[in-house]
Amino acid sequence: MSYGGGYSTTSYGAQGGADGGGFLGGSQGGSQGGAGKGTYGKDTLRPVTIKQVLDATQSHPGDDFKIDDVDITQVSFVGQIRNISTQTTNITYKLDDGTGTVEVKQWVDADTQHTMDIDSGPTKPKLVENEWARVWGKLKAFNNKRHVGAHVIRPVTDKMEITYHLLEATYVHLYFTKGDLGSMKQEANGTAGGVYGQDQSAGYADEASTNDARVRAVSPNARKVYHTLKGTPQSNEGLHVQNIAANSGLQVADVLKAGEELLSHSMIFTTVDDNTWALLEY
Repeated sequence: MSYGGGYSTTSYGAQGGADGGGFLGGSQGGSQGGAGKGTYGKDTLRPVTIKQVLDATQSHPGDDFKIDDVDITQVSFVGQIRNISTQTTNITYKLDDGTGTVEVKQWVDADTQHTMDIDSGPTKPKLVENEWARVWGKLKAFNNKRHVGAHVIRPVTDKMEITYHLLEATYVHLYFTKGDLGSMKQEANGTAGGVYGQDQSAGYADEASTNDARVRAVSPNARKVYHTLKGTPQSNEGLHVQNIAANSGLQVADVLKAGEELLSHSMIFTTVDDNTWALLEY
């Protein structure tokens, strides 16, 4: 799907299933239409965070869920596996991406599972606790509890995929809440008599004031952690809690508490592990 500004979503290796193919096949609509609503023609795939999954709204039971007031049918997200529970008919994974925790259920077909067990070799990546995974599936609710029915769930082998996905989910969220970012940039550059420098400065000032307002809304320790992350040279993986404590002069316990506050405000995100953080800038 294209979101304007020369950007369109990517599957980032959306391969899986028993046959190793992509999960959106020609029969996808048939498996969705339990209520006879014919969702095949409007199927979408939306990159999301787990918080967006948990905050999704539903007008009536059985209706499609909405995120940013837009219908969603299929979602994709990454998360760290906190628990794996194997049942006769399904495997339930509890995933955490730093914004929330959700259960992911993958139903097991006995014949297919037997074939997969035979075919799987020792070098095939496996889903294990405390490692990251990517999910493609459908958001569902049962007994007032949300879960995702997975079409595909596979290990994340490239940690950059985690950062990529969170940035993509942020971009799509901004598209639906703020509009086409490419058009907005062109409009900003073409106003005020075509004075490019003036318009650019105004755009940066608006962005800075928005970020400043978000930073002012958190506690002093959270602000200190935020500015430490912003001002300390680092790799794409961000900074570990110990490094943040050393650079900010805070105790590790205070850094952890401030990090929880920043995570709850979606101002930072976890990268390679729970104690390594990077800024999530808008």
